[in-house]
Amino acid sequence: MAGEAQSDCLFCRIVAGEIPATVVRRTERTLAFRDIAPKAPVHVLVIPHAHYPDAARLAAAEPEIAGELLAEAGRVAEDEGISDYRLIFNTGAGAGQTVFHAHVHVLGGTPMTERMI
Repeated sequence: MAGEAQSDCLFCRIVAGEIPATVVRRTERTLAFRDIAPKAPVHVLVIPHAHYPDAARLAAAEPEIAGELLAEAGRVAEDEGISDYRLIFNTGAGAGQTVFHAHVHVLGGTPMTERMI
């Protein structure tokens, strides 16, 4: 069910502490950690603790958490010392989504003039 942790979801398992991650921020409802295959000097994923398969479904069900996800992405950029950065939500396999748990990529630390993800 949407919102509830899924035992087969990589990100749910990271939130639960079952799989290690390099955490950079944690709030009551979000978690930010470094991507294991970074596409830029700064590449952090910000996810909700609640499981939703993509950002649109998260926003429809819990818009306040979707807003918190964006605010946390901005805080990650600030903590990382970058003022120019890209936020990316991939929705669906055809768009490059490989983990079906809503998340936003925070990319920066290099000019964003090329396709990075």
